[in-house]
Amino acid sequence: MAAFSPATPEEVLSVVKWAAGERATLEITGNGSKRGIGWLAQTEHTLELSKLIGVTLYEPDELVLSARAGTPIAEIEKLLADRNQRLDFEPMDYGPLHGAQRGRGTIGGALAANLSGPRRLKAGAARDHILGVSAVSGRGEAFKAGGRVVKNVTGYDVSKAMAGSWGTLAVCTDVTFKVLPAAQTETTLAIRGLQDREAAAAMAQAMGSSAEVSSAAHLPERLAGAVGDGALGPEPATLLRLEGLPPSIEYRLELLRKLLATADLQVFDEDRSSTIWRDVRDCIPFADGTQTPVWRVSMRPSAAPAMTMELRRTTPASFFYDWQGGLIWLRMEGGEPEAECLRTLVKRHGGGHATLVRASAEARATVLAFEPQASALRNLSDRVKASFDPHNILNPGRMAG
Repeated sequence: MAAFSPATPEEVLSVVKWAAGERATLEITGNGSKRGIGWLAQTEHTLELSKLIGVTLYEPDELVLSARAGTPIAEIEKLLADRNQRLDFEPMDYGPLHGAQRGRGTIGGALAANLSGPRRLKAGAARDHILGVSAVSGRGEAFKAGGRVVKNVTGYDVSKAMAGSWGTLAVCTDVTFKVLPAAQTETTLAIRGLQDREAAAAMAQAMGSSAEVSSAAHLPERLAGAVGDGALGPEPATLLRLEGLPPSIEYRLELLRKLLATADLQVFDEDRSSTIWRDVRDCIPFADGTQTPVWRVSMRPSAAPAMTMELRRTTPASFFYDWQGGLIWLRMEGGEPEAECLRTLVKRHGGGHATLVRASAEARATVLAFEPQASALRNLSDRVKASFDPHNILNPGRMAG
């Protein structure tokens, strides 16, 4: 087994072209922060992009940034922060959940996993901000899609096809993202003591108001104390984030206070607020150094409390909600992934997607980590895969086993 660490797009092309000719399978990875997600690698060689680094274009006035795929997101975020800009889709960092330090995720990995964060309801995910890619297909052919300006939509769908493909279609060498101005400040309003159904109603009420809430999450009892360096304490906390200019935030805070007049409210300033939401984003309540199975469930927000309540009747589980309840982080306390039980419940409560994002090697070898596709969608996915990687040499089995 060989490990390739190319430092240029030309070297990536050379490796993949060789692999295509030899029908040699490649595990595609950056710094490995998401290596624990999906089926165990079934490859002969490793193509590691950690040396393929550097910002190749940054035009703040045009709100465009291009970088090599292996460039750490942390470096890009620092560069943008110096110009009061940001990646608006707020990519989460899977490192802590898998026992690694923050800051190892790469910009190419953000696209491959279609990352997003608590701002998802307002800002979308990586696929909503990608402008263009340069990549090498499994045929050993280099190609480009999209462009470097926001108005250029040539090949836009091909760029979006890379989002969520987990390196199974092509090896991205360069990516171009739209960036946006950062909010001048932020504040978090915490509603204390609500149970899940009450929290779901409060979040829906706040998100549907004119207060322009950018993020809404709920942490049940005990889990609340795991974020923001313990600032929330153990009592349940329903979190609402406001971003923008200070006068605007004050006005919107007052709207929420009137809207939630009977609730026990607590306000956190910018520093504490940003720490709280970073911890929610990175699933810190479950970053416990173990391999206890953790699931990421996406479903209709109004159905989430009923689903989790029924789940707890069948198996011990801990959970908290992001995206107004549309994203549920679940830790199976019994130690088994319980995939069939969970996916059946999700389907019963209106449908959605359940992805296993942490588990032991033994569990990953037997449990399908990604939501099974309907036959028509699966056939389409197979055709797309065949067009990009006909010999199935790029991350074979990563998503489907």
